Amino acid sequence: MSENWKNFRTTLYRDESTGFALDVSRMGLPDNYLKSQEKAWRKAFSAMEALEAGAISNPDEERMVGHYWLRNPERAPSKEITQAIASTLEAMEAFVSKVHRAELSGESGPFINLLVIGIGGSALGPQFVSQALGRDDKDKLTPWFFDNTDPEGMDRVLGHLNGQLGRTLVLVISKSGGTPETRNGMLEAARAYERAGLAFAPHAVAITGEDSALHQRAKEEKWLATFPMWDWVGGRTSETGPVGLLPAALQGIDIRAFLSGAATMDDLTRESELGNNPAALLAFSWLHATNGKGEKDMVILPYKDRLELFSKYLQQLVMESLGKEKDLDGKVVHQGIAVYGNKGSTDQHAYVQQLREGVPNFFAVFIEVLLDRNGDSIAVDEEGMTSGDYLHGFYLGTRQALSENGRPSLTITLPQVDCGGVGSLIALFERAVGFYASLVNVNAYHQPGVEAGKKAASSILQRKKEIRTLLSTQKEALTVAQIAKKLSSADEETIYRLLCHLAANQAIEVEKSAKWWENKYQGRKSS
Repeated sequence: MSENWKNFRTTLYRDESTGFALDVSRMGLPDNYLKSQEKAWRKAFSAMEALEAGAISNPDEERMVGHYWLRNPERAPSKEITQAIASTLEAMEAFVSKVHRAELSGESGPFINLLVIGIGGSALGPQFVSQALGRDDKDKLTPWFFDNTDPEGMDRVLGHLNGQLGRTLVLVISKSGGTPETRNGMLEAARAYERAGLAFAPHAVAITGEDSALHQRAKEEKWLATFPMWDWVGGRTSETGPVGLLPAALQGIDIRAFLSGAATMDDLTRESELGNNPAALLAFSWLHATNGKGEKDMVILPYKDRLELFSKYLQQLVMESLGKEKDLDGKVVHQGIAVYGNKGSTDQHAYVQQLREGVPNFFAVFIEVLLDRNGDSIAVDEEGMTSGDYLHGFYLGTRQALSENGRPSLTITLPQVDCGGVGSLIALFERAVGFYASLVNVNAYHQPGVEAGKKAASSILQRKKEIRTLLSTQKEALTVAQIAKKLSSADEETIYRLLCHLAANQAIEVEKSAKWWENKYQGRKSS
């Protein structure tokens, strides 16, 4: 018996009821590794039990963390939360049914398109699920996304919807209603409707916090509907709540099967024995590979086109949850695991060369899908091999090539890409992230770095307003240095970059000099 086969047999996790499997045999775990981690495991397991029971698990914001209740409301710590989850799901399904039966229509007829406006977790999850589970010509509504505040990006989407806005349902997702990217997307969409001679409100739905600015706007303008975002569900773990379920259901995806898949994985990852808990096996594999300090990156390699966006989705879930400067004791630790990825077998022709022979600063996460397609496949060579045979062969070959050069990897196996399978993937990584955070003693449920970035952006936008106001009142053009002096600012570089952007968009005029840093700027002259 080979060592590989022996190790594989003793470490493979497999759930016979679902066909899900997790293979960590090529992660280089020492023989006694899991046994040596029992104490750490007990602590992490207890922390997860407390979280699910309703403990304040986000101490910075004094909030519970309840995304697990979304797929099993009976586990919520209060009847009020249980009822809120159940009633919201029923209300969403009733709304979706009315849309699909054309009882709710746009000004130009039954809805055929869905425009989702969100950022971060309010877009990444819905986009991933849409691509993974959508059925193109069988979709009830065709999904489109505003997931940034890039004007040209929004113009491209609106170009696809040209002439169809009157049959496009707009879903605006923002917990506070004040997130700039989402607010800007909403205003751009509303303006597009106005230009098309259509009212925006009869085409709009909000998913937002109770009494938020967005909630108030939707009520005042009489939008079609509003659905809740609860403060105990973070954006990056909101895919099994209204944020993910409503757009999926409108597209025509079976959200009950999706929730069932997530709930089944939740049950599997509540197993108290470390070796029989797939999320724990993931977390401890990460811990070993990264030395508990983020010393290696996680490379996600799904061998299925439908899972192409999974690495992008995981970037936020993993990196925002684990990327922390300080641990729970206030000690500076600079924790985190960087995540990137590409679909197989595209990676054969992209960066597998470096993975095998370059810097050994990663571990690979392969996702194997057993079912090639619904229906028969043609033979593509004289030996009768199919396209799917080649795809599977490329996965096994890449895995073997990495292993031969001492590059660690693990494999997640799904029988097929369906609603239950995608739900289980999301639940698996949510739980693994929670366990890993406990192991390295960080808060997985806050994001101070994100908030810092928002504050910095706000101050820069304020500076841009000050520059525009100053130049509009000056009779003579000013250099960067002169503008900085008048604004009492020592940040000339930022001022210069803001001036370049204003000039490119014709908000100001430029008098060019032989030395670019001596260029002069002034407000646009009225024609």
